[in-house]
Amino acid sequence: QVQLVESGGGLMQAGGSLRLSCAPSERTSYEIGWFRQPPGKERESVAVISKSVGSTRYADSVKGRFTISRDNAKNTMSLQMNSLKPEDTAVYYCAARTTSNSHSVSTAQWQYDYWGQGTQVTVSS
Repeated sequence: QVQLVESGGGLMQAGGSLRLSCAPSERTSYEIGWFRQPPGKERESVAVISKSVGSTRYADSVKGRFTISRDNAKNTMSLQMNSLKPEDTAVYYCAARTTSNSHSVSTAQWQYDYWGQGTQVTVSS
């Protein structure tokens, strides 16, 4: 059972930046996705990175502002969030998917096997 530990959330003013990190409990290679659940809304995909470096996918609402990355040597995954907006306020979750496809970047939540506990990001106007 892989555990995912997220960190880096907090309160930020609009226009600012935050960096979220996700650390799996074991060294392995998974497709990694960041999802978020805004207050009163359903959880949605934000960004996904394939198990082999090179393939990424972003929600239209964050393209050009957020960057997902991974450092397999350090076994960490990150989500750099710039130019934050109040509508980015949500609980952010890191998720890992077991797949044999090295370039898969799935946004389907049901395909993810492991989830972190979530970290709150609040952006004030």
